[in-house]
Amino acid sequence: MSENKKSIVSSASFADSKPHYELLDGLRGAAALMVVWYHVFEGFAFAEGSAIDVFNHGHLAVDFFFMLSGFVISYAYDDRWTALGEKRLTLGNFFKRRLIRLHPMLVMGMFIGFITFLIGGGVKWDGTETPLPWVFLCLLLSFLFIPAYAGAGYEVRGNGEMFPLNGPAWSLFFEYIGNIVYALLIRRLSNKALAVFVALAGAAWAWFAVSDVSGYGMIGVGWAADTMNLCGGFLRMMFPFSMGMLLARNFKPVKVRGVFWLSIAALFGLFSIPYLPAELLPVEGVCINSAFEVLCIAFVFPVIVWLAASGVTSDVASTKICKFLGDISYPLYIVHYPVMYLFYAWLIETKQYTLAETWPVVLLVFAVNLSVAYACLKLYDEPVRRWLSKWAK
Repeated sequence: MSENKKSIVSSASFADSKPHYELLDGLRGAAALMVVWYHVFEGFAFAEGSAIDVFNHGHLAVDFFFMLSGFVISYAYDDRWTALGEKRLTLGNFFKRRLIRLHPMLVMGMFIGFITFLIGGGVKWDGTETPLPWVFLCLLLSFLFIPAYAGAGYEVRGNGEMFPLNGPAWSLFFEYIGNIVYALLIRRLSNKALAVFVALAGAAWAWFAVSDVSGYGMIGVGWAADTMNLCGGFLRMMFPFSMGMLLARNFKPVKVRGVFWLSIAALFGLFSIPYLPAELLPVEGVCINSAFEVLCIAFVFPVIVWLAASGVTSDVASTKICKFLGDISYPLYIVHYPVMYLFYAWLIETKQYTLAETWPVVLLVFAVNLSVAYACLKLYDEPVRRWLSKWAK
């Protein structure tokens, strides 16, 4: 992998889409695989009623996604708002493009969640049955991307998730908000004003996380439609998203050999660090575990994004790998959790709480998720986006 070049055009892109950063696409796919790995251990912890003790910081992949999103959107669109002729971007065109890119797979993820919920018996986590009309209402509202609030009849799993048919869709909810804020506000900021915005967003997010406003002992907020999660989720998205924009605006490539594999190793290593207890830094009002996670987002992730954006693949095989990972990343992320719900229910039923006991099933979970994601990509997402792209002209 060598110096900077942007040669990949992703699947079902618009005709005038800019080439993609190859290694960023590959890293996004690698991070999506890490999210599945993290959720495997989340399942062990959930089944046993304990805290996650392996791959503790895997939820930071979401924050990495937010930063990548800010970088890519700034690169792809910043110069088009003032372009001349047909290349000029309007608010309407921008929102159509983002909806076409994100919403078809979001709908599919919700539908798969609906199917797996019924396969699992249509019951809440406490075992009580959910009336079928509520399940259909939940599906309809999910298609419209209207979140459920805790205790609502259509909050069908009973554990407070914003989108109970497909929990990780909460991050797409904030991704949509980030796109709106970008189009209406922060794209208009000068480079210096954007830097100030990033600093203020980072300070607000650092305070929220380090003082442990959520009480979670980590930064994993945003998944529920309550005041704390909505505020925390917005801050959690806004800081890395705007940081990604700032990186894109000031990007100048540097040469680093092997940056793709080094970046994957760095992410995996950071995510694998054990939970950091308060005793390591006995300062009142400071959550050391959350402080570590904020430092990862504020300082390590920008370096990884910068270096990965500087590199390219150096042979046909690695180019194909990065393209595949980039293409599969979003489908995998948005369809994998419905399968995890079934996996979690199986863990609870069989009372198996470790990888050593369940590794054949874990391999099956990965295989099923990858197969479903790839099938959705090729048979549904790409054709639908191509059709919508032509229709939206």
